[in-house]
Amino acid sequence: MIQSIAMLSVHTCPLAMLGGKETGGMNVYVRDLSRELGRRGLQVDVFTRSQNPAVPRVDSLGQNCRVIHVPAGPEAPYDKNLVYDHLPEFVAGVKRFAEEQGIAYDLIHSHYWLSGWVARELRHSWGTPIVQMFHTLGKMKDRVAQRPEERETSRRIEVETHIMAFADRLVAATPLEKAQMVWLYGADPCKIEVVPGGVDLSLFRPLSQERARQQLGICDRLHMILFVGRIEPLKGIDTLLRAMAIVVKDFPHWKDEICVCIVGGDASEKPEAINAEMERLRALREELGISDLVTFLGAQAQDTLPSYYSAADVVVVPSHYESFGMVALEAMACGTPVIASKVGGLSFTVQDGITGFHVPERDPEALAGKISLLIKDHNLRSRLSTQAAQWARCYSWSKVADQVVSLYRRLVPDRVAQIHHCCGTGAMVAVESAKRGNFD
Repeated sequence: MIQSIAMLSVHTCPLAMLGGKETGGMNVYVRDLSRELGRRGLQVDVFTRSQNPAVPRVDSLGQNCRVIHVPAGPEAPYDKNLVYDHLPEFVAGVKRFAEEQGIAYDLIHSHYWLSGWVARELRHSWGTPIVQMFHTLGKMKDRVAQRPEERETSRRIEVETHIMAFADRLVAATPLEKAQMVWLYGADPCKIEVVPGGVDLSLFRPLSQERARQQLGICDRLHMILFVGRIEPLKGIDTLLRAMAIVVKDFPHWKDEICVCIVGGDASEKPEAINAEMERLRALREELGISDLVTFLGAQAQDTLPSYYSAADVVVVPSHYESFGMVALEAMACGTPVIASKVGGLSFTVQDGITGFHVPERDPEALAGKISLLIKDHNLRSRLSTQAAQWARCYSWSKVADQVVSLYRRLVPDRVAQIHHCCGTGAMVAVESAKRGNFD
């Protein structure tokens, strides 16, 4: 029987403010899945790298659920690629915590490639099966990179390839991601399970647009176009800006009737807080002559996001690559239509013509056309809104957790419980030692 899970999220904490450089859908996934598992009586410990010595080492995440901040390298925000050099220290910290607490974890669920490396080292000591989810794939990010600095490191690609081989189970968010694991990394399709992301339907639900706009101080007569996500080239925000320039060129009278809100990153004017992509986008906004239309709002607390989604007429997700598309799902749960690039998981999360529209990536003309269509047609917006909220109900965390727990139960008896049942303790140790020899 499964009782305890070691959840690994090395480079980013599930409690962190969303929208920053390294915070987004993965943080939401780890946090909300862990809480749902905790509500079902499982003990879930989420291990993450400490980025602030003032934060408690052990923090509550919910019922039966904790976050453990493990010192590994500088206790400050740090380049995730450099975190790799401190992973042995992280492994030692996790093992020390488990020993001090007297906990024997039944399963390791690791997220992202850095956590997969840690999971392997822990399995060497614990003999515990590994479930791995990547959230993004390095080779897919390289395929859409436009500049050398956007490419992933060869180390990441190498480690991901090894993880595909040694993990007991791999979780893909969509059938397409499963196919990408097989095509690009040679992963065994028999050990890949497709489990989508989820959405907190108690938080993300339709609100009155009028009330949401009152809460945010947004004029009710404006048409609001919303983007939510990290400020990085992969997110395609420049495509949205170019599309809006086309919209106001085609419909000049809309210039005083439209606002574009960008939620994510840091809206402060401090130079150290503004990354290169933010500088590029601000310059592009000036160049396109749409400074009065576009506002960068910075990162927002998650409990305010339902108000933003509900206030918007449409949410735009113009990404070049998304393994799933958590923002699109949250927006639809709030009853807001989504226009998304037809890439990766967005091809599955958004239903074209039903919950929103697909457009080709990096195509501002196509995006402008769909934005204009939704602004003009109130009845279409209303129909898509209703259908979007209905569709999102299929993705409750309860339903996602059902699939995850089923995976756990099928895996643990195969690798641990059956050995306990069939063998004595000495034989158990011998079998586990033999198996560990196959993982080096």
